[in-house]
Amino acid sequence: MRLLRYLGYLRRFGAGDEYVRFVLAERICRLIYPLYKFSEFGRIFLYDRPFIRWYESALGRSNYHSLDRKYALDQMMQLVAHLPGDTAECGVYQGASSYLICRRMSGLGKLHHAFDSFEGLSAPRPEDGSYWRAGDLSAPEAEARETLRDFDFVAYHRGWIPTRFTEVADRTFCFVHLDVDLYDPTRDALEFFYDRMVPGGIILCDDFGFRTCPGAHMAMTDFFRDKAEEIVSLPTGQGLVQTRVGMTIS
Repeated sequence: MRLLRYLGYLRRFGAGDEYVRFVLAERICRLIYPLYKFSEFGRIFLYDRPFIRWYESALGRSNYHSLDRKYALDQMMQLVAHLPGDTAECGVYQGASSYLICRRMSGLGKLHHAFDSFEGLSAPRPEDGSYWRAGDLSAPEAEARETLRDFDFVAYHRGWIPTRFTEVADRTFCFVHLDVDLYDPTRDALEFFYDRMVPGGIILCDDFGFRTCPGAHMAMTDFFRDKAEEIVSLPTGQGLVQTRVGMTIS
């Protein structure tokens, strides 16, 4: 019976049956890399052709590793668009995440603040493990500026975190995206932005749920240990905190 079922799968595979291709891919993956767990068949975001086209134009067609995170980020912006305050990203790289933030905030009178050394990562500390090296993820500032060329409300703050934060000390924020991978810049960013978040604002850490970024996970966990908010660990690998309604803005 099992042989007949597989022969049936092969016939349907040859006919282009999408579900059968999904089933076979899952079973092959189970043999090669059993730690990975497939999600349900037919998730709508995989059929969002405009978003997929944008992703491929921004990040290429050979690496979809951050597709789910980019999609989640894009959707989250709808939760904060009505709130007062600016947006910020720490760790801009080539500007793809900032693009998603800006396209949702366009026309709302906010500023987007882009913080990056544009020299790659700083030197990791022991808490960061052995995956990263100083200088990894380096990208020229010109690449980010080209990606964000359609938005006239982006303020670039080039330098090592937290040296340029003083320039926005008088601002409040509705959304902050942390994508700096390491303990020190994640902790420094949280210490600065937390008291400047508007009630209901979101802090999203791109690196929270990855074994390759133990320092970022530790920094978030350490910082929020004595805070009222809980960290929501998303299956995408992101960590989300929504600031409590009614908190006092410094």
